Amino acid sequence: MGAIIKAIEYVYPKNPITNEDLGYMYPDYDFSKFANKVGIEIRYWVKENETALDLAVEACEKIFLKIRREEIDYILYCTQSPEYFLPTTACILQNKLDLRKDVGALDFNLGCSGFTTGVSLAKGLISSGQVRNVLLVTAETYSKYIHPQDRSNKGIFGDAAAATLISYSEDECIGEFLFGTDGSGYDKLIVKNGCSRFGFDSNAEEVAYGTNNLYTDNHLYMNGPEIFNFTNKIIPDFTKDILAKNNLNLLDPSQYVFHQANAFMLNFLRNKIKIEQDKFFIDLRDGGNTVSCTIPIALKKYLSSKDSIDENIIIVGFGVGLSWSGGLIKIKDKL
Repeated sequence: MGAIIKAIEYVYPKNPITNEDLGYMYPDYDFSKFANKVGIEIRYWVKENETALDLAVEACEKIFLKIRREEIDYILYCTQSPEYFLPTTACILQNKLDLRKDVGALDFNLGCSGFTTGVSLAKGLISSGQVRNVLLVTAETYSKYIHPQDRSNKGIFGDAAAATLISYSEDECIGEFLFGTDGSGYDKLIVKNGCSRFGFDSNAEEVAYGTNNLYTDNHLYMNGPEIFNFTNKIIPDFTKDILAKNNLNLLDPSQYVFHQANAFMLNFLRNKIKIEQDKFFIDLRDGGNTVSCTIPIALKKYLSSKDSIDENIIIVGFGVGLSWSGGLIKIKDKL
């Protein structure tokens, strides 16, 4: 008894923002580096009245071209952009998708490691015999959290949703996963105000950081150097631990697909781990950093370029939390 990833679909909002567009918005800031160093040329932002749930519904409807919606047994919905404090957005998604009423529906609030954690959760539900088909949905609209004058994060983050179908299989195509958490770094990537600890503050002070960037505690704050240091310290050895857990050496996987944070960080990690360039997928050009959606989108893009598929892929997510997770997946067909 095992589990397999059978399909992935994703959507971006219909509102592309190019580096040239950002240059017009912020003429005193050089956005050419986002193509050359960060690897991003286009990101997509939702409109004011559009939410992550709207994107999630659209991505799921694309999945239902491959499976009947009546076959879904469980929704795992990963988001840090919920519709409400309560109820859980997964319940609303069940209704909007017109799924059976005897399905499970669970939100989990996890960012850049959300997809990898979700794959492992889905495997557990299936391998324990509780369900046969899990709809893992990741959806984020970080653009709503970024201060209008936070040029750096405006350039990095895009909005998206991805729907992944994980199903029962006679063969085990989802290998061993590992996890990590360091909550002492919770404030390195944070929206401080607006929830239970600190309410929204209409008089929140603007704070300058980096090069001509502003934020308030009502907005997203990211300590880029600290996030980079955390990633550099943890992820290389963690990747080797995943390989050992799955009885693989560095050359065995067909491909490594990490959270698509930015091209500079990814290339740094690749060189430090000593992964061959053609076995390490990087593609943020169209879409940018979409948080929990980057890995399923990258998997779909990578596999779409293959004529025949028999792939052992290491997937690794890391970021906000601080949290990290990853493992082995085996793909034997187009998704």
